[in-house]
Amino acid sequence: MTDPDAEPSRLALLRFLERVQQRDLERTRRWIAQEEQRAEAVRDRRADGSPEPEWLIEHGLTGRSPVYVHVGGCWSGGRRSRAVARDQARRALADGIQPCPQCRPDTELGLLE
Repeated sequence: MTDPDAEPSRLALLRFLERVQQRDLERTRRWIAQEEQRAEAVRDRRADGSPEPEWLIEHGLTGRSPVYVHVGGCWSGGRRSRAVARDQARRALADGIQPCPQCRPDTELGLLE
């Protein structure tokens, strides 16, 4: 029986660290694979000749409420974004949907904050 008050050995601590780092590495590799899939999907969309949308509205995790308005092609748009017309983008900003802080669609649309 091991003493519950005994400190873990250095080897036990190193094995624990190894398991944590292995999980982190696996998670990072999943993220890389997901990003590669996104990049491939963007390349495929551009390769099929369809034009890139001028404006995007990004929806939240539930897909119900819009969270950001983006300039088309914004790297931050993500998969939860859908293409909208210029007037829809302007209306969304006027209705209080936040402009993306990276691509600043409010500036592109000529709206003042």
